[in-house]
Amino acid sequence: MNNRDEYLVALRPEIPSIRVDEQMSEEERFQNVTLRPIAKLQHDLIIAVFRNYIKKHKNVFYGLTAHKRIDYIENAVNRDQKFRNSLKGIMMGHFTIAEYSTYITNSSALNKRMMNLVRERLISSIQVFEKPQLDL
Repeated sequence: MNNRDEYLVALRPEIPSIRVDEQMSEEERFQNVTLRPIAKLQHDLIIAVFRNYIKKHKNVFYGLTAHKRIDYIENAVNRDQKFRNSLKGIMMGHFTIAEYSTYITNSSALNKRMMNLVRERLISSIQVFEKPQLDL
């Protein structure tokens, strides 16, 4: 292995539950073959980035109810353009050249899928976002 694309693909974790078949749309195939493994690989970084987002927004998140925390995550991912672009960069930085070519042909639909994956990862990991304990 001596090129970037081979290294990137080799880094990705395998996800046994991934399903790929002839009836899938190109977007669904891209989601399952490319986006899901990248999201899994980048999970810890995505968590760290969201923790920093919480901190930059005055830790309001920690005072919210469980339901409102989910709304907060959804709003951050769907409506905060700077944060959204940061998340897209975290994911897109792991695309191969061929994957990037596929991405740019339908970036709008793929961005939606990408953000849905990230949002669901954050929501499913919501328990890790407990208020940090201060040392006394």
